[in-house]
Amino acid sequence: MMIKKNLVFTIAILIALFMTAQSVYSTDGYRRHGFGSKYSSLGGSGVALSLSSLGSITNPAGLVFLDKNRFDINVSLFSPSRDYNVTGMPSGFPGTFGLTPGKIISETDYFAMPTMGVSYKVQDNMAIGLTIFGNGGMNTSYMTQTFHDPSSPLTGVNLEQLFAGATYSIEFVENHSLGVTGLFAWQRFRAAGLGSFAGFSSSPNNLTGNTNSISSGFGTKIGYMGRLLPQLSVGGSFQTKMYMSEFERYSGLFAQQGGFDIPATWTAGFAAMPAPGLTFSFDVTQILYSQIKSINNPMMPNLTQSTGMLGMEDGAGFGWEDMTVYKFGLMYEGVPGWSFRGGYSYGKQPIPDSEVMFNILAPGVIEQHITLGLSKVVCNNEFSIGFMYALNKEVSGPNSLEVPGQQTIDLSMNQWQIDFGYAFSGF
Repeated sequence: MMIKKNLVFTIAILIALFMTAQSVYSTDGYRRHGFGSKYSSLGGSGVALSLSSLGSITNPAGLVFLDKNRFDINVSLFSPSRDYNVTGMPSGFPGTFGLTPGKIISETDYFAMPTMGVSYKVQDNMAIGLTIFGNGGMNTSYMTQTFHDPSSPLTGVNLEQLFAGATYSIEFVENHSLGVTGLFAWQRFRAAGLGSFAGFSSSPNNLTGNTNSISSGFGTKIGYMGRLLPQLSVGGSFQTKMYMSEFERYSGLFAQQGGFDIPATWTAGFAAMPAPGLTFSFDVTQILYSQIKSINNPMMPNLTQSTGMLGMEDGAGFGWEDMTVYKFGLMYEGVPGWSFRGGYSYGKQPIPDSEVMFNILAPGVIEQHITLGLSKVVCNNEFSIGFMYALNKEVSGPNSLEVPGQQTIDLSMNQWQIDFGYAFSGF
């Protein structure tokens, strides 16, 4: 009874932390590379592994393969570094939009992101669970008037995303399971320093400088996991596009009058055990950014056309393409009570060279992650720690609102992350 009371109290505290935490900048575009210290330290792989209740975030089918009821809480500490560098003087020609030359670094802060999961065995072949997690979002804060907006001393955006998922998982035949998660999503967004784009907006009063705007919506994730051999398992999952309510206070910025739906994703992979205590995992994930007009629509020539103004149905966006990510993980459990993990992931960043100007606001250009982690079990308690370093990546392109060849913009980003995890089972 005391454990259940403590569990309820912990969940309540965690939800409060979510509501007050600052956003972070994610690194698969604006999606986290992995959820929970175990999966994160495997390079984000694990769609074919059932390691904790947080695994249902990637694949709900794996929940039924957990041996015991389980509660997991993780806190990730991020430190992102984002900057842009403009070379070439503005031309000053009428109708151009020149930027001040020089390198500007976004404020580098430390951001905490909690993640929680709980699983409960209804019967031997059936389990239910709950997860609460953040997808990360995007954050930039340049202490300068990047786009020469006299109404704001800084330029940047802040997007936060919170998800809650309820999962049902069933082993429909021996060693083969299906799972489904009903998802609720909540988003918060604000922007500053974009006043100079008022002439390109269909609703200038809802373009920049307003207070936080809230959006919410629903979606579904389905998954399959199968143990084909004692040494081989496979898994796959698909998350539907999540249709979100509009950011009304920024209906003059995002296409479709403030639309910012959450793109569909799919993941497939396998896990192999080539030797006792040794597991290799491999996943492929695709994020379908092209489904979302406010993310995928190119800035040019939309921005200069009456039907493509910011906020319109087919308005200018950030020009992101779909992103495919390959994730590798290696886990060793040959020492009693200990698990050691390492991983690597690679995915071509989603921003074309021609779209770098507007993506000063959202430089999600990271392509490679290197990860390490370990866990220690003490009685029914498990303690985990993980480390991730996202290698620096730079993308260069022209200022598309200047004379061709007049100005070049470089976007650069790297990030490190530490995960702390605690779990107990058998309640």
